[in-house]
Amino acid sequence: MRNSKLSIALVMTVFLTSAIGYAGNNDRAGEAGASQLLINPWARSVGFGGANTASVTGLEAMSLNIAGMAFTRKTELMFTYKNYLSGSDININSFGFSQRVSETGVIGIGVMSMNFGDIEVTTVDNPEGGIGTFSPSYLNLDFGYAQAFSNSISGGLSIKIISESISNVSSRGFAFDAGIRYQTGENDKVKFGISLKNVGPTMRASGDGLSFLTEDNSNGSAFQVTKNHRVADFQLPSLLNIGASYDFYVAPSIDSVSKDIKSMHRITLAGNFTANSFTNDQYKLGLEYAFREMFMIRGGYTLESDTWFDTEKRATAYKGPAFGASVVAPLGKKGTTFGLHYAYQTTENFSGTHSIGVRIDL
Repeated sequence: MRNSKLSIALVMTVFLTSAIGYAGNNDRAGEAGASQLLINPWARSVGFGGANTASVTGLEAMSLNIAGMAFTRKTELMFTYKNYLSGSDININSFGFSQRVSETGVIGIGVMSMNFGDIEVTTVDNPEGGIGTFSPSYLNLDFGYAQAFSNSISGGLSIKIISESISNVSSRGFAFDAGIRYQTGENDKVKFGISLKNVGPTMRASGDGLSFLTEDNSNGSAFQVTKNHRVADFQLPSLLNIGASYDFYVAPSIDSVSKDIKSMHRITLAGNFTANSFTNDQYKLGLEYAFREMFMIRGGYTLESDTWFDTEKRATAYKGPAFGASVVAPLGKKGTTFGLHYAYQTTENFSGTHSIGVRIDL
């Protein structure tokens, strides 16, 4: 136990000192690529405002702190549909699966696919289109493993495969996430979490769409040659999350079968600091109320450094507030549940982002 605590302390020190390298930098805003890595594909944590880095559990933890996936009970399935920036005709479909493989270990797989619809093909000679359409494709594959090292400490690591493509240009890459979580106090009311996300090598676009025909007169006679545009590498939007949460229970009790805490009412207060490497740092606050762990409402607010409550100066499309609710129904006596989750994020433009998801805990 002593060695585990020492190891976690060393890891936390590395994570905290690395925050210096990920401090917000307005001068670098817009330089990173693969910005879809910053989108949380699930619903429950979105309604929390992303403040629950320390308390998120199960498959959904892959989006905030992979260490929380170690609390998967047995098998978990999730499906989520997101109407992204409502009015932009961009939809996001996500699917995930996590499975306990040992007493302390859990594996998980997540898939996020962005659908931009059909876009008109335009050229210099046909600026109005009318010559066909193309459909961009963004796909993220996430493979993770989380483990509980003790009753208080858990950690995890995941690798993401990133794919971006249109009809004649594509880009491929990969990134790593890592996270740790510590919980303490009576009934584990106090939780702390740290996660490092989207760390990986640079990416570069390639394909026939970057080549063009031109005439070469260097030998005194004109002939056509194919040349390629030079493209620059782009970095990934790495970030560091540091979060804490506290659970308030009313008349808590321990379930005799699952050993989980059962209470008529639960209130969770959560906070998170996000150090972004390419834009403003963020401060997030969230609050969730649960009745018998069957009905939950939640809300969150995100503040950006240097802009604070001035939404017009934000570096992101979101104004700050987010809201959500969940209904969880038990199925049978073995702890199986079916959950329906909804979240809404307000945006500066368009009509906000809606997320609706289904979670099956077997």
